[in-house]
Amino acid sequence: MIEEGSKRGKAMVEKRQLFMEMRAQNFDVIRLSTYRTACKLRFVQKRCNLHLVDVWNMIEAFRDNGLNTLDHNAEINVSRLETILSSIYYQLNKRLPTTHQINVEQSIGLLLNFMVATYDSESHGKLTVFSMKSMLSTMCGGKIVDKLRYIFSQISDSSGVMMFAKFDQFLREVLKLPTAVFEGPSFGYTEHSVRTCFPQQKIMLNTFLDVLMADPPPQCLVWLPLMHRLANVENVFHPVECSYCRSESMMGFRYRCQQCHGYQLCQSCFWRGHANGPHSNQHQMKEHSSWKSPAKKLSHAISKSLGCVPIGEPPHPVFPEQAERPQELTHTVQPKPVANNMNDTMLMSSGAPTPTKSVLESPSRLDEEHRLIARYAARLAAEAGNSTQQCPPTDLGFNFDANKQQRQLIAELENKNREILQEIQRLRLEHEQASQPTPEKAQQNPTLLTELRLLRHRKDELERRMSALQESRRELMVQLEGLMRLLKDEEQKQASQSGGSPHSSPSHGAGCSMPMPIRSTSAGSTPTHTPQDCLAGVGGDVLEAFAQGVPRNLRNDLLVAADSITNTMSSLVKELHSVDDVGVEEETNMRNGGDRGTLRVQKH
Repeated sequence: MIEEGSKRGKAMVEKRQLFMEMRAQNFDVIRLSTYRTACKLRFVQKRCNLHLVDVWNMIEAFRDNGLNTLDHNAEINVSRLETILSSIYYQLNKRLPTTHQINVEQSIGLLLNFMVATYDSESHGKLTVFSMKSMLSTMCGGKIVDKLRYIFSQISDSSGVMMFAKFDQFLREVLKLPTAVFEGPSFGYTEHSVRTCFPQQKIMLNTFLDVLMADPPPQCLVWLPLMHRLANVENVFHPVECSYCRSESMMGFRYRCQQCHGYQLCQSCFWRGHANGPHSNQHQMKEHSSWKSPAKKLSHAISKSLGCVPIGEPPHPVFPEQAERPQELTHTVQPKPVANNMNDTMLMSSGAPTPTKSVLESPSRLDEEHRLIARYAARLAAEAGNSTQQCPPTDLGFNFDANKQQRQLIAELENKNREILQEIQRLRLEHEQASQPTPEKAQQNPTLLTELRLLRHRKDELERRMSALQESRRELMVQLEGLMRLLKDEEQKQASQSGGSPHSSPSHGAGCSMPMPIRSTSAGSTPTHTPQDCLAGVGGDVLEAFAQGVPRNLRNDLLVAADSITNTMSSLVKELHSVDDVGVEEETNMRNGGDRGTLRVQKH
């Protein structure tokens, strides 16, 4: 019992998951019900990944699952509906590249629960075929004109005239979508909805398209074209500042006031009814779905004034008024899978007899599918051309016109395909050129400039350090020169005091030999490339000692020289004390101490 209760609770959470996520988007803050309804249904479409399924793929899925042979009022249970949705999403993953695969199980669960909540409010566990077709063909991706053509094929008779009862049934089913997203008070079904759309009696295909694609469309279906416009402007950028929120750029729609000069709002501010300054929400606003620079506006105005641009372009192409068959694609050949590369795309544009379908997910994917359908039509036209000899003379004109229109359509699609391939090749070349490094880019690279500045700063620091070391070395050498002069003076003084003593010669020899070890030891430590400015102020003895020899480490040389100076000074102090003490023995000891100091200096 506990497990059954937990499963039931989990199922209820899954059913409400989509609606809970939609409420979290806070769409209810949108002031206008039309935009609010379109945003909610667009969210459901994207959350269920229906925007990735083109209308022609949806029609093909209907045919593959045998729905074209069932009556519109036939009922199917939820398990079969789940099977149909599974085939739709698994076929979608086959067409998508491996890097853009969708979660099939999650998409099936979300869409199945949404459809059951929308069309099975009384929990019978069954849906009609027409309900499922109406919902899926309306909420899938693709062009609105293709969707309306398919819907018209489902609600028209064999002579190509719309049946009002069928259209009324379609409105009942399609208007359940706004009701499902809690917008029933604004766009719910009423008994007068049909007559508000078509007051006249005989409705053909072109009239049907003119009414539903008009600006504005019928009030009950005004959210349908807006949902398609939302899909087209999601990534449109407007380099304009919003007059309310002061955002420097806009994404999506842009709204310009017709009364306040230069007053423009982003879609978020306009949808929420924000206004400031002299602007009011009662002012008329014009919706813009693209951005044109002032230069383009001027050129467009000049071309329009000169008659180079058609003033009133039709919202859709004009189709033949003869009856169209229900577009179930029953005579199509199952497409063969092709590789995901540019060569296969080139083969598709070469007019090969075997129809193929590209699995590339690119902006031209819809055009690829429409070109595939055009080839199907061309194949049928070829079969019809072979049978023209058996047709009566009254049908020759009709077949000729139909074939001519189909050939024109095929030619236009092939030209467009060639232009797309050329654009892809051009973009690929630009990308390759942009990816190659150049000296100009290296100079403009901020990382390289930063590293260069750091290296220069390091070089300056090393030069300053070298200068400081050279100055310290010069000072040490000057001090050494002073000590050497002091030793010479003491030697001369001792020599003059000793006079003609027999011990004067050894003492003089010891005193004269003191600086020589320093000179010979330090000579090997001075580099041969020593700058001359570092020896300024140094005497000849030290200069001679530090200007010769094999280069060694300057630090070791200075340590050795300092040690030698220390030993020599200690010997000098001992000799000075010995001179003060009168006596021949003390003088002899003094000479012996000097000899020992000399030996220490020589040892070092």
